[in-house]
Amino acid sequence: MTLAFYSDGAEKARIDLAPRERAAVEAVRASLETDPQRGRPVPDAGEGSDSYVVELLPEATGGRGISVVHRYSGELDAVLITWLVAGP
Repeated sequence: MTLAFYSDGAEKARIDLAPRERAAVEAVRASLETDPQRGRPVPDAGEGSDSYVVELLPEATGGRGISVVHRYSGELDAVLITWLVAGP
């Protein structure tokens, strides 16, 4: 099983979310442990990893739309959630 972690910045942003928004983001984090390449690929400057974004619609969060940006390293078999971007 792949391990999925929040970066310091993503963790701070997660704390500021409403409870239903936090639950939706946590569901994405848990799903990345079984499907680490989930989401739409985005450009990645790092070698040895790939970046993706999972977009949560307001209907899924009970609040704002949220983009969960993460990097997956197959060599480390780990996911780092780098950004949480919440819309209006």
